[in-house]
Amino acid sequence: MANVVVVGAQWGDEGKGKVVDIYTERSQAVVRYQGGNNAGHTLVVGDEKTVLHLIPSGILHEGKKCIIGNGVVLDPKVFIEEIEGLKKKGYLQDESQLVIDRNVHIIMPYHKEIDIARENKPGERRIGTTGRGIGPTYEDKVGRRGIRLIDLVNPERFSAKLKELLPEKNFFLEHYLKQKPLDEQQILDEYLAYGEVLKHFVGNSSVLLEECRKKEENILFEGAQGSLLDVDHGTYPYVTSSSTIAGGATIGTGFGPRFIDEVIGISKAYVTRVGEGPFPTELDDEVGERIRKAGSEFGATTGRPRRTGWFDAVALREAVRTNGLTGLAITKLDVLDEFDCIKICTAYTHKGEMLTNFPNDANILSQCKPVYEEIDGWNADTSNATTYTDLPEQTRSYLKKLEEVCKCPVVLASVGPRRDQTIQIRDPFNGE
Repeated sequence: MANVVVVGAQWGDEGKGKVVDIYTERSQAVVRYQGGNNAGHTLVVGDEKTVLHLIPSGILHEGKKCIIGNGVVLDPKVFIEEIEGLKKKGYLQDESQLVIDRNVHIIMPYHKEIDIARENKPGERRIGTTGRGIGPTYEDKVGRRGIRLIDLVNPERFSAKLKELLPEKNFFLEHYLKQKPLDEQQILDEYLAYGEVLKHFVGNSSVLLEECRKKEENILFEGAQGSLLDVDHGTYPYVTSSSTIAGGATIGTGFGPRFIDEVIGISKAYVTRVGEGPFPTELDDEVGERIRKAGSEFGATTGRPRRTGWFDAVALREAVRTNGLTGLAITKLDVLDEFDCIKICTAYTHKGEMLTNFPNDANILSQCKPVYEEIDGWNADTSNATTYTDLPEQTRSYLKKLEEVCKCPVVLASVGPRRDQTIQIRDPFNGE
């Protein structure tokens, strides 16, 4: 038995969905523990692509228990649309496979309106939010003004809470953000209908996971976004609104930290970032565009072009430390197949000083310049490799260099989007 946490080790979009899909084969339960539908996990089975925003990636495997933990904020409309989309593709034939924790907070229409209006307000600093209402929902959660799933599935309780909360939200929308107020009855009718659907999925993630642990079943914890977007440890304020690091897995599910056995960090063979914020190795040139095209670097949720750059070992070492990573999964290795020269950032310079530790201060980070080491590219097709020894010698040298500069072993390498384009070097569920 092993309990494994999968986290993004960069700024998100590292390919967590594929790795979770692979590791699900060894798991009996898959749990999403934070974030909302601002995350998009793209999975490719055969030639069919599926993008999931809320439901754990393990749902593509029959018979796996998939749990949305209490740390998630949930848009009911998006959730129901995902269910319908999965069923059309032949998945989720047994609805008992999917459970939502009763304490999940619900994204309301006013959360989305506030999110978009703030981002577009003249004079306001842009964060690069997706406008899905994630941040305002977490604000209400911490401010003890949130509406949870247990409220939504109780019509009387939900109606009373909406009546209490909406006047304040409408006042803020109308008088500060200069937006139209929202209609209480319209929201009530829409969301009570959602509650009728969601009530069939309500459960207790902490109790369910404890039952799995006692039965010695493997549990896989699935994070969203990336470590450098953590609300406490990321490049604040250019972060998401939840705890994206491995510690969030215990908070967001009610699973004790001493029961976690492995933490695997997912990292691209280069780096991308979506939205605003400092990015020391960003390539705003032909090379960056070449990586973007080769890697199809466009947001699964927004469609926005991702910013691209060379691999940043300084930032990755930060993820190794804050998550306690036991292994790295390197994705999109094949994107670098045709590069003659590949660069790895091993340190920064800031006002003449050499930095080897990641500065969380966004103002300092925005002034940092990367210090690169260069290695020769392999100029060979890696997409058909199925074992580590199938990889060209120079590709293996690159992976060994990443291990060296990040101080963490590589346990998996991905050379394409399909399940069979995955090289497992060590299985975190049995240590081999």
